[in-house]
Amino acid sequence: MSANLLDTHAHLIADDWETYRARPFTPDLPVPERPAFTVTAEALLALMDLHGVDHACLVQRGHVYGYDNSYILDSARRFPGRFHPIVILDTQDPATPDTYRRMVRNDGVAGFRMANSRPWILDTGWMSSPTAMKIWQACAELGTPMTIIVFDNQLSYVLPLIKLIAGKFPELAIILDHGAMPYGMSQYEVALREQAGETVTMPPPPDYGIEGTIAIFADVPNVYFKITEINMERLVKAGVPAAGLIRRMVDVFGPDRLVWGSDVGQSMLWDYATKVAMAREAAGELSEVESCKFLHDNAARIYRLDSVTTAAA
Repeated sequence: MSANLLDTHAHLIADDWETYRARPFTPDLPVPERPAFTVTAEALLALMDLHGVDHACLVQRGHVYGYDNSYILDSARRFPGRFHPIVILDTQDPATPDTYRRMVRNDGVAGFRMANSRPWILDTGWMSSPTAMKIWQACAELGTPMTIIVFDNQLSYVLPLIKLIAGKFPELAIILDHGAMPYGMSQYEVALREQAGETVTMPPPPDYGIEGTIAIFADVPNVYFKITEINMERLVKAGVPAAGLIRRMVDVFGPDRLVWGSDVGQSMLWDYATKVAMAREAAGELSEVESCKFLHDNAARIYRLDSVTTAAA
């Protein structure tokens, strides 16, 4: 069984701002500010080697580079055995489905991430317009997973739509970023709610808010859940041990549908060593087989990596 980890959610930020410039998603949005930190390909690889992480999915840092995936593509070309790009492209551009096909064929792209560049607008066109549906179709035909991020204010109406789409593409792996439940709320979302005068309280154990959100996927085996530092932040703030949530999710969905991602390059509350330690602690109530699946083997299977280690029951 594998003792290593597979990081499904690593963001790179270059230290070369002339070659890799910050870009907005669309021209009407402001150019993003330069982050106060970098996570270069070399730095991430060194951290991975130090902490037993054999592969990383490089998730496009959309709120820095917009739809310009150059840095993660260039990094994956330089370290093809370790890095696997997950691109963000404009879901309303008719050229995107064919662009994505070329990226998979020529650039080693391992998956697509759908993200709403204007999450304060409550619509679904960004993920289900006729053009967006052609991207789902392309992912299904190529066998590359679709990752989708759903903000807290969208859960009630987007999750049922994802279930409908999952039924349309039953062979397509669909990964829900940050679990797509209350414990997946980012600091940004919490701040917006609190600024509006709301008190943000996480649902308590033993259900953790699963019943009212992602429980609808209990019988949808091609939907997976990614647990990241964003989940850990909410759990720590609520004083709730992560191991209980992971145990509950395995009990509800089975051991084959959870994956782990560090969220390095986005959430920088803890260093990489702490992120890895927290991931292992989160698996503390799982069996050895279940733990290997959560931390490594499920993702290796979903992304069809050569180093997949199948945990034998």
